[in-house]
Amino acid sequence: MAEQTMTALEQETRRLLELLDAMDVGRLTAMFTDDAQGVDEISGGWTRGRTALHGYLEQLRGAVSDVRSQIHDVHTTQWGAVGLATFALQQTYSMEGHERRLAAPTSIVFRRPEDRWKVAMIHSVPTEMADNARV
Repeated sequence: MAEQTMTALEQETRRLLELLDAMDVGRLTAMFTDDAQGVDEISGGWTRGRTALHGYLEQLRGAVSDVRSQIHDVHTTQWGAVGLATFALQQTYSMEGHERRLAAPTSIVFRRPEDRWKVAMIHSVPTEMADNARV
């Protein structure tokens, strides 16, 4: 069977998660559109706009460590200047002395206003989560 090449949207998705794992807030925020929106298990609600997302990520940087993200079952679709990546996210991180593990179906909507894909929306809410105290 021929080896499949990673799409540009999958590459951008993997880059986003690498920056999240490194908590590189500046480079991560630069990937967002001005009107980007996101929801996750920690915030428990929507965060709207690049500035608000930047502030939220800065708060996380002080509270979360050892972030490790893995994705599988990646599917990407593109409609002109709009793209969608859906995938299964498995992630671990430490927060307040507890290791948290989650499994979350996740979707990212991208827009390409110029020559580069930008993140317009991230929706990641776990269907499975474990919180283990560190020993």
